[in-house]
Amino acid sequence: MKKIGILGSGFVGQALGNGFLKHGYEVMLGTSKLEKLSDWKKNTGDKGLIGTFQEAAAFGELVVLAVKGTAALNAIQQANPSQLANKTVIDTTNPIAEAPPENGVLKFFTSLDDSLLERLQKTYPAIHFVKAFSCIGSAFMVNPNFPGGKPTMFFCGNDETAKAEVKAILDQFGLDPADMGKAESARAIEPLCMLWCIPGFQHNEWTHAFKLLKLS
Repeated sequence: MKKIGILGSGFVGQALGNGFLKHGYEVMLGTSKLEKLSDWKKNTGDKGLIGTFQEAAAFGELVVLAVKGTAALNAIQQANPSQLANKTVIDTTNPIAEAPPENGVLKFFTSLDDSLLERLQKTYPAIHFVKAFSCIGSAFMVNPNFPGGKPTMFFCGNDETAKAEVKAILDQFGLDPADMGKAESARAIEPLCMLWCIPGFQHNEWTHAFKLLKLS
């Protein structure tokens, strides 16, 4: 299996790191604060590696971007974009602005004619970005158990080989992949984060997921 480098040490980075370890991958979490991952390292032992963003980017044959949306572009720069050229990078980020929600609705720094994925792809064209894991809570990213079946995971990106690689991971992680097409589709996928968070902010309900239903 491919080595996985994860840029980010928050809830999403650690949850996905644990998921990849569970499925037999080698994993390195990249962070600017090594002490933040002391408990994670203790729990994963020799299996889980930690390093800088540059080290994680070099280590990973596939890389996950799991930082705040406001830090996404800079995180790729810190990781050294040349080390990520022609690699699949799963973009889990959402363009959440540094402003409080309004009646439970998050504010974004993008518009409906733009997305964070598109900004990343335009700035770093040699990297194969695929948007995924952006419309569900970190607690349900790996083999969740919902009574209604597998949650739908919407994903998109410009490179078909990279998307096929991510689709296989989504299948392995017990999610129902839904390919929405090219990078522009992130304009619709990223705002699902707003919708997912509304019950949480309004009623402290965070244990839900989206399901796309189809007529057979």
